Amino acid sequence: MSDELLEGYARAILRALEDPDLQEALHTYVPGSEERVRRFLESRPDIVQLAREVKAIKEYSIAHMDELIDEAMRSLKSVNAVPHYAADAREARELALSLVGRGKVVVMSKSMTAEELGIREALEEAGNEVWETDLGQLLVQLEGGKPMHSIAPAIHMTVARVAQLLRDRLGLDVSPSDSPQQMVAKVREFLRSKFVSADVGISGGNALAAREGALLLVENEGNIRMVTNLPRLHIAFVGVEKLVPTMLDAFKVILVQAAFAGLYPPTYVSLIAGPSSTGDIGHRRVYGAHGPVEVHVVLVDHGRRAAAKDVVLREQLRCIRCGYCQFVCPVWGQVANNWGGSTYGGPMGVNWTAITEGVDRGAALAMLCLGCGRCDVACPVEIPISGILADLKRRFASSL
Repeated sequence: MSDELLEGYARAILRALEDPDLQEALHTYVPGSEERVRRFLESRPDIVQLAREVKAIKEYSIAHMDELIDEAMRSLKSVNAVPHYAADAREARELALSLVGRGKVVVMSKSMTAEELGIREALEEAGNEVWETDLGQLLVQLEGGKPMHSIAPAIHMTVARVAQLLRDRLGLDVSPSDSPQQMVAKVREFLRSKFVSADVGISGGNALAAREGALLLVENEGNIRMVTNLPRLHIAFVGVEKLVPTMLDAFKVILVQAAFAGLYPPTYVSLIAGPSSTGDIGHRRVYGAHGPVEVHVVLVDHGRRAAAKDVVLREQLRCIRCGYCQFVCPVWGQVANNWGGSTYGGPMGVNWTAITEGVDRGAALAMLCLGCGRCDVACPVEIPISGILADLKRRFASSL
């Protein structure tokens, strides 16, 4: 089984290396992205220091994961949100189907957790109309592929490829000669009708403050605010590793994530603590003013709690999904998330595949790591990513 997995992954990488569009996109965009983040961090030692604080916050949170889950469940109820717990992907999909139903219009913000769980596909199979609203994630949906980077999911696409997808799949009047600005304007018009007609909005979460029951999301496009504000029902899928003790801790996490993703300062930060409400009529609080009437937060395990008990894999749970380790990785720089499992790719993605899809799959992927260690230096929370990969290699070798 291990040999078959490795051979399959190797074939995917060889196909990626022979894909001219992918190679053009990666060699055009990736070097500039890496350089931009590096130069910014050199100019902001305060952000680097904040990252060290976030490392300590995440270490504490992983060590107290079960306590934070219990506290978050209580706090979410206290702000009139509805908490749920999903032990695995199947339970998460069943929860999504029970909350959404059939025949609904659903808009989604980019969520690697929702991608990992197969939420969109499950809802579509049940007869719902589902749209990704992050532009990169929408392009991935139209392509029928998977995200190629945790922050920039469509980084593998050339401008010509984007124009083709928008024309062929959405019927938009675009051509390769259109500027990105012109294409964005046409997608904006298309998605506006989906936002205003949506019954359900689905998001992920960058951090969740256990004490306050507050969900924090960071973005630049503005789509998350519409996904979480316009529909009557908002559902958030949040991995339990995103739990931190307080709201201040959560703010620190999202600021560091934005900085190491090259998106600092972030254009939008949304804090959501329950459904919208008003007390302006009769001085009695009622819910569902201009925003959602219901907010449901699904805390997702799917391998995370078991990883917290693994002396090696637990360190990967500190990951804040900034994606900087992907930009500096020589393997990812050639093939993007084709080096990865069904969702996650690159050095951190191989470790996440081991957590969410099983050690056997992650261990096979680890064999394709060069062991250069650049990911360790890049990681804002000092995860020994290459050390985890080396341990997975040992596990693979022992299985032969």
